[in-house]
Amino acid sequence: MTEAEVIRQMRAHLESLFPKRCPKCGRTYDSLREYLQNTTPMGPAIPYDVELGDWQPQEPLGLATYANCRCGNTMGMTSHGMPLVQLWRLLRWAQTETKRRRLTPQELLNYLRDEISQQVLAEPAAGDAGK
Repeated sequence: MTEAEVIRQMRAHLESLFPKRCPKCGRTYDSLREYLQNTTPMGPAIPYDVELGDWQPQEPLGLATYANCRCGNTMGMTSHGMPLVQLWRLLRWAQTETKRRRLTPQELLNYLRDEISQQVLAEPAAGDAGK
């Protein structure tokens, strides 16, 4: 599995989480792009299972990243709903890459989160395609 494949799979999962609604103010984020443009990232991404030393969890706690809605409410995006076999493949890749790159799992996850964000925000918005 290459880094590009990992990013593609992670991005596809994140995009599948939308539309997303803030439970506090009711604002709806129709896409990952809109979410990234209108929320403020909060802290590092968290690989819960890996922090517990489990690189192939049977009942995963998952991976999570958090951001604040404009109203101040904290919202999260997680790996919940991702097929278990796919999560295992991603974690296996991450385990190899953390050693190879000499990064902590959290540093690698933050890097991937930032790469996905940059990729999404660099693309024209859906309504801008013909402009």
